[in-house]
Amino acid sequence: MNVFPMIARIHTLPFSVVMQFLFHVPRAKRICRSAQDLNVETLLIHHGFTALFILSFLAATLVPLGSEWLLIALIVQSVNAEQAVLVATVGNYLGACTTYAIGLWGSAFLITKILRMDEATLGKATSFYEKYGAWALLFSWLPIIGDALCLIGGALRFNFLSFSTLVFTGKLIRYSVVATLTLAGIS
Repeated sequence: MNVFPMIARIHTLPFSVVMQFLFHVPRAKRICRSAQDLNVETLLIHHGFTALFILSFLAATLVPLGSEWLLIALIVQSVNAEQAVLVATVGNYLGACTTYAIGLWGSAFLITKILRMDEATLGKATSFYEKYGAWALLFSWLPIIGDALCLIGGALRFNFLSFSTLVFTGKLIRYSVVATLTLAGIS
């Protein structure tokens, strides 16, 4: 099944129809008025980058959200794709840094009360993460697993510069691929 012709037609549809396609909203919720569509589209056009930044930030914390749909919607609405990718990447990176900080400053509580790890287990986990885990941070954009990688990176006090480089790179690649595929589908 070729997805690009379907994506190319998305820009001619009302915003709510696009969101229903992306999220498979139950049929009862699919019925909406064009006035509501106009309000959402207007909101995205006037506050698109701010909304994208906030959603991308929250998506990289422990809040279970996704931000790719808004990036796609903004690109379909003809915003500058490079700027949208940069805004989403920075927001998502800063959200990951927040999760890292939670692991960094909440690690004693996490390790002793939640994970109940002893010193030997912590030592093994630390050496494993230092040996293999650093490159896994390139996948910090993955749902569920990515948040845990950032949290463990902070809890194990992984070097912040290395953390930042790997996480920012992974998130930039992800949003760039999403934008490129969207633009290819539109044209």
